[in-house]
Amino acid sequence: MSKFYRDLKAGLEEIIAYKEGKIELRSTLIELPEAPRAYSAHEIKDIREVSRYSQGIFAKVLNVSKKTVQSWESGQRVPSQAALRLLEIVDKGIYRPQLFKK
Repeated sequence: MSKFYRDLKAGLEEIIAYKEGKIELRSTLIELPEAPRAYSAHEIKDIREVSRYSQGIFAKVLNVSKKTVQSWESGQRVPSQAALRLLEIVDKGIYRPQLFKK
């Protein structure tokens, strides 16, 4: 019998035992951070400039294209929720990558 099959069988047996009231399921409460706040075009540019990054380097730090950073800073587009979280992390100084020239 393969490990996958044994794990699947064990999982199904646990489901049956739970349904029959023989066991209780474990639950864990976790605290999730609030959604990141929106940054204005001016604030995004300020974050980049305070961090002393060019648009190209800032784009690499955030894993987006330089054009994306330009469009955020000009107000043509707004960052996604994931990008807002990364901006928040850089803004709060939680992440300060050291970039070296090769």
